[in-house]
Amino acid sequence: MSNLEKAIEAAARALCRRQGNPENTRFEGKPMWQSYVPEATAAVEAALPHLRGE
Repeated sequence: MSNLEKAIEAAARALCRRQGNPENTRFEGKPMWQSYVPEATAAVEAALPHLRGE
């Protein structure tokens, strides 16, 4: 797993917890946190240029 994937997973888990949902509860056959991946991906991709100093 790449660092980018790890960052997206960490962000998705944090968003899930922030909404008061348990990360690993099953939702549509997958852990709940995975339903937050699109939002987490957008946030991490938006932050990357700032983290890289671009």
